[in-house]
Amino acid sequence: MNTIYIILIALIAFVLGGGLCYLIFAKMSNGILKKAEEEAEVIKKNKIIEAKEKYIALKAEHEQRVQASQQKAQERDQRLQQREQQLNQRQGELQRAQNDLQQRQKQVDQLQQSLDFKQKEIEKMHHQAEMQLENISGLSAEEAKKQLVETIKDEAKTNAMSYVNEIMEDARMTAGKEAKKIIVQTIQRISTEAAIDNAVTVFHIDNDEVKGRIIGREGRNIRALEAATGVEIVVDDTPEAIVLSGFDPVRREIARLALHQLVTDGRIHPARIEEVVAKVQKQVEEEMVEIGKRTTIDLGIHGLHPELIKLVGRMKYRSSYGQNLLQHARETANLCAVMAAELGLNPKKARRAGLLHDIGKVVEDDEELPHAILGMKVCEKYGEKPDICNAVGAHHDEIEMETLIAPIVQACDAISGARPGARREIAEQYVKRLKDLENLALSYPGVVKTYALSAGRELRVIVGADKLTDKETEVLSFDLAKRIQDEMTYPGQVKITVIRETRAVNYAK
Repeated sequence: MNTIYIILIALIAFVLGGGLCYLIFAKMSNGILKKAEEEAEVIKKNKIIEAKEKYIALKAEHEQRVQASQQKAQERDQRLQQREQQLNQRQGELQRAQNDLQQRQKQVDQLQQSLDFKQKEIEKMHHQAEMQLENISGLSAEEAKKQLVETIKDEAKTNAMSYVNEIMEDARMTAGKEAKKIIVQTIQRISTEAAIDNAVTVFHIDNDEVKGRIIGREGRNIRALEAATGVEIVVDDTPEAIVLSGFDPVRREIARLALHQLVTDGRIHPARIEEVVAKVQKQVEEEMVEIGKRTTIDLGIHGLHPELIKLVGRMKYRSSYGQNLLQHARETANLCAVMAAELGLNPKKARRAGLLHDIGKVVEDDEELPHAILGMKVCEKYGEKPDICNAVGAHHDEIEMETLIAPIVQACDAISGARPGARREIAEQYVKRLKDLENLALSYPGVVKTYALSAGRELRVIVGADKLTDKETEVLSFDLAKRIQDEMTYPGQVKITVIRETRAVNYAK
């Protein structure tokens, strides 16, 4: 602003061009300079004041920081002093504890010396007492020990037998109750038909004229049919029926279907018979595979080898003691699954083992092995797991059971086979089993008579009162039960009752 005034004055002076203007210009310039100097002095004083105030504020802030750091240092010193005091106190306590421990150790050493001295005195007194007892009894210590051991052995045998009986009774009351509960629940949840098959198949015809056509000229048709199927065809006076007899149900089924097609078609001659039998045989094999597949699907079993599926289908044409084998296998599989689920095991594995447990009965193999072992080998051959193979092989105790599935399969096989009406036993086998049961009991010394009752479910044994004691009677009952369980095959269970009675006989003359 001052510069603008100067310029204006200069211009005026330049215009007027006189000395007066110059003086006025000079005076105004001095006034302006003086005023500028005064303003600068004021600004300078203000800046100095601001600097002093800032210095004072910084100084106060610095003093506060120094004071805070000094306070923290004092607090740290106090804490260190407190810790030092605590350490000194603990060190004193530790020193006192060490002193107490040393004193107690000295006391323990003194007590140990006193005990050693008393132990020596007791041993000395014990030796003197043994010497006195030997002198009084006339027996040495070793002889007395032997007599005592023999006495304890005899008492232990008697007590052990009683203890075994108590344990067995307790097991019958507890474990037997639970097992029966599981078995009953399993049986109640599974409902199947009791299918009974015979060793013969009856083929029904509309009239007896067909019999002559089946026999053929000089019997050539019937001979060709028997040669092609391996089944004996019995044509007798039975009205409207032809009997097909053979031990193999598959062959009987092939013969029945072939006869049905031949009679329906009407063309019966040896060449036609061979053609139809071959065709029917192929159809039956395909049907067995289809039956096996349907069975595995119904039971929810997957990953079975095709050969095993075919063998499962073949079970339909096989019976065991009159019970259809496929129905028995399905029932056993379902029973195994239910029982495994009740026991907290894998029901799928149990169902698989139950289906395959009798697979050895339908294997076309000339190897003379029990069907359980043969079935186990077949399962191993076609990639079944070891626990399944063991359950198949052990369900008749041919091998040792290694998994929990094996006893389940064995129990369910017995449940399915021992159900009333499930199987039909041949009379000769039934009589032989009862005789073997009685003869087994008669082989024991002291047995007078034996009776097999309730279709072989109970065995009564009468022993001589002068030959066996009551304890020996209990031992006989136990041994008989074990031998029957190990050596004989029977459905359900066998109750052994040993009777010992004393008779006093006198004669009045």
